Formats: sequence, structure tokens, C-alpha cells
Amino acid sequence: MIHSIDLADHRMVAMSRTTLAALRTILFRDAGPSAAGALQEAGYAGGEAVYQSFREWLRKQGKAAPEDLEVGEFQRKASTYFREAGWGSITVGSMGEALATVDSADWGESEPGAGLDQPGCHITTGLFADFFGRLSDVPLAVLEVECRSAGHERCRFLLGNADVMRFVYDEMEKGRSYTDAVSAVA
Repeated sequence: MIHSIDLADHRMVAMSRTTLAALRTILFRDAGPSAAGALQEAGYAGGEAVYQSFREWLRKQGKAAPEDLEVGEFQRKASTYFREAGWGSITVGSMGEALATVDSADWGESEPGAGLDQPGCHITTGLFADFFGRLSDVPLAVLEVECRSAGHERCRFLLGNADVMRFVYDEMEKGRSYTDAVSAVA
């Protein structure tokens, strides 16, 4: 049975996807490239509330805390939760031993047709770093490597420790694909 999320009880508000897209556009227009960092920080700041909302949502369904769920059940519940919260559905996976992936073909922060040169789900990048970091033994860094706003079929986020993510990012800056960079991670 699906349980709706009471946004007020979960210390969250509804915001249209158009508002998110406009916020990104305006910030980049007025602040330039530093807007990405500001949006990531904002997402990270909200991560705790989203994680606590997820915990409460699970509790109301009689489910275990997120950290106590089996991997498959966690993936299903997280996808349902994010969809019900208006963000979109997710699939959690992995690339090798060092990286987790979060994929979404309907992610709410993305704006298909926006024609961005780079992935644009900056709020989500920060949000996922906090949210999934609470389930990890180490702080996580997140890098969006595919984005519907940049013409991809899905949004794909890579999650890993800071050193691994820095390596992947640096290799991509040199022109290497993210899949090749991930393959080079020892």
C-alpha cells in the first residue's frame, strides 16, 4: 500500500519543477558558474530533512530504519519515496566496487530540452551527498555525469568517496568518458 507524504509533517514544501528550472537559470545568469556550488550547498543543507522524512515515511509503513533494510528493499522504498515526494523515480546500482549509481529517467530537477552544456541537477547533487552519506561509513561525494537537461535520456549520479570522485572528475576534465574513468579506478 502506498503512503502519501504529508509535506508539512515532514518539514518540506511543494515546489513546481518550473520554479526549480527558473531558480537555476536566474542564479546562473546573475552569479555565473558559482551558482552550481550555491545550489549544491542548498541541496546538502536540505539533505538531513529529506533523510528524516524518509525515515518517518518508512516508520509509518511499519518498516525498518533505512540502514536496516535489505539492499533490494531499500532501493524499492527509496524509489517510491522520491517519486511520491515529487522528485521522480530512482534506480540505485553500482559501477565496480568503488562507486554507486543513482539513475532516473524522470528526475524532477532536470529540464529536458534546456540544452545545457553540463549536467544541471546541482540541488540533487548536494541532496544525494547528504542523504546517501548518512547510510555510508564515509562521507560521500556525488557527481552528475548524465542529465536530461543536457540532452541525455536519464540523469545519472555517481556516488563515492572524495578521492575516487576527484579522480573521476579530473579524468573527465582531461576528456576521458566517465565510464573509462571509473574503469581506471583501482
